[in-house]
Amino acid sequence: MHQDPTFWILARASGLTAYVLLTLSVLWGIVVKSRPFGNRFGQAAVVDTHRTLAALGLGALVIHTTSLVLDKTVRMPVQALFIPGLSPYRHYSVAIGVLTAELMIVVYASFSMRKRIGFKNWRRLHWITYALFAGGTAHGLLSGSDSGRTWALAIYICAVASVAAATTWRALEPLTKGEANVPNRNRSGSV
Repeated sequence: MHQDPTFWILARASGLTAYVLLTLSVLWGIVVKSRPFGNRFGQAAVVDTHRTLAALGLGALVIHTTSLVLDKTVRMPVQALFIPGLSPYRHYSVAIGVLTAELMIVVYASFSMRKRIGFKNWRRLHWITYALFAGGTAHGLLSGSDSGRTWALAIYICAVASVAAATTWRALEPLTKGEANVPNRNRSGSV
């Protein structure tokens, strides 16, 4: 009996799409803080773009997880999408993906709670996006059925190199006039 591969293909495509969109959100978050393009776009537009990329990435993640449940290739139980360690498929690497996704939702929700939790706490919470990016990368490389293919490896290598380069650039960027006057300012990129 032949199984329809539609949901398996959709799960793979949406997983990679989520990874690319969330990588772009991380990169754009670094841009939000550093403004390498000057004020050409305006701060509100840059922040809105960052939030939109994150929302689109989470939307692709929902498609990814829904497709995995509907697919008959792996037979992923719904509980395994919410409780790390319950997946019958690549147990540990899927657990990394589940935990990463749950924390991504927390970070995204913090956008609307920034005033309530305070800027300092919001910023601290945003620091974990570097770990989440690493978790998403590990999940994709270890769980993805296409991870060994040259084109998929190229996506992961480009993503990691881009985030590492942007973070390094941001850390080495000289202080702007406004930043130099703020005591104890944490200069590293907001993601």
